[in-house]
Amino acid sequence: MDKPVRVLAFDFGASSGRAILGIFDGERIELREVHRFSNDPVDVRGTTYWDVLRLFYEIKQGIVKAKLEGGFDSIGIDTWGVDFGLLDEFGCLLENPVHYRDLRTRGMIEEAFERIPKETFYQKTGIQFMELNTVFQLLSLRKYRPHLLERADRLLFMPDLFAYLLTGEKHTEYSIATTSQLIDIETKTWSGEILDALDIPRRLFCDILPSGTVSGMLGEDVCAECGVPSVPVIAVCGHDTQSAISAVPSDEKDFVFLSSGTWSLFGTELDKPIVNETSLRINVTNEGGYGYATGFLKNIIGLWLIQESRRQWAREGENYSYADLERLALAAEPFRCFIDPDAPEFVPRGDIPGRVRAYCEKTGQYVPQSVGEIMRCIYESLAMKYRQTLEKITLCTGKTYGKIHVIGGGVKDTLLCRMTADACGVPVLAGPIEATVLGNIAVQLIAGGAVQDIAQARAIIARSETLRTYDPEAQDAWQQAFARYLQATGAEQ
Repeated sequence: MDKPVRVLAFDFGASSGRAILGIFDGERIELREVHRFSNDPVDVRGTTYWDVLRLFYEIKQGIVKAKLEGGFDSIGIDTWGVDFGLLDEFGCLLENPVHYRDLRTRGMIEEAFERIPKETFYQKTGIQFMELNTVFQLLSLRKYRPHLLERADRLLFMPDLFAYLLTGEKHTEYSIATTSQLIDIETKTWSGEILDALDIPRRLFCDILPSGTVSGMLGEDVCAECGVPSVPVIAVCGHDTQSAISAVPSDEKDFVFLSSGTWSLFGTELDKPIVNETSLRINVTNEGGYGYATGFLKNIIGLWLIQESRRQWAREGENYSYADLERLALAAEPFRCFIDPDAPEFVPRGDIPGRVRAYCEKTGQYVPQSVGEIMRCIYESLAMKYRQTLEKITLCTGKTYGKIHVIGGGVKDTLLCRMTADACGVPVLAGPIEATVLGNIAVQLIAGGAVQDIAQARAIIARSETLRTYDPEAQDAWQQAFARYLQATGAEQ
């Protein structure tokens, strides 16, 4: 190519966001971080919100800084799933988007099942049941704040909301739409049956764009404020999980991945969804990805347990680095107690260490006392959960996987990578760390014609990144401990 292609990726996580320039020279992708900012939920009178206007300010700061670094040819935005903003008929936000960890959805799954049988619900959507899903947030609004739904004209998921603020165009990208549990898995459109059964207004929902479609052009107001020309805003895989899957550096069609961050997403990519009694029983999700591929995976609470434990100890006056916590965990005796990371008590913010002790006491196990013992329990429980999930994915697909691709920020946690290999009994290939950003960039490059398809993008990413392999060790000890983990957590094998 005559000159490098430059694209700007905004990647929002649950605690921070980044603006990163992707510079593609025809062979490799160079990443250049131009802006980083915190993403801090705000509690107001019992409700937890996202500070969306502050985040939009940070987007504009990222645009200015990217301009000063040489400019860019397009913009793509990915965020966490399920959350949304509601606009009135004039295109104004009715309120700040509510955080998925807010407690407003408690009891909504059971209420939904009174209107739609569980089996029918899953058969229609193929999505894992989680209280935080969009459908249960909307059901909560219908029950407790119906006036808000009556005033709303459109619903926009977080990446689509930011794109709207940049372009003035209202669309919904496919991958983020599937996190709602409102998409018909066969037609890939909004399920009128579910919307009507739950009394959710159909008018709220925009047309659905395939991943990699131009959402709109950067608006004149933003261009004038930031001093940049108008460029396309690409509807990349707006759901950060699907963006990360697009960057799995595999040359095999059948691969298994662990996208490791605040949440752990463990699964594989399929041409078609799997929706049957087994996938329902083990609550596996079929999320939409690039090219209408299916991310067949389990959502698992991940590094949140470590992050929130660290915050709790800081609130108590003890400031540990992540390196300190890893060192203390390594020094503790192995396999003394286990938790189910997905137990509901570990979802809300707060005293995770205290809840770990309470879980172990409730289940008749050794109760961890020291910081190291609590951390060892969390680390080993996560690794065991990954093994349990690998067995479930294998059961559903009937395929055998010879390694696990660990991608995302969790790649930096060498202890968890090592334990994952040990627990699962297969090598872990770790990298890239910036999988979500690379997937965002890859889809922009495909949309702009610089890269042919997702297979070529993955090959380019593999060339651009350094990967590390962890081989499994101590298999007998982990096998014996796994049986104890299943018993302690009441899990089915």
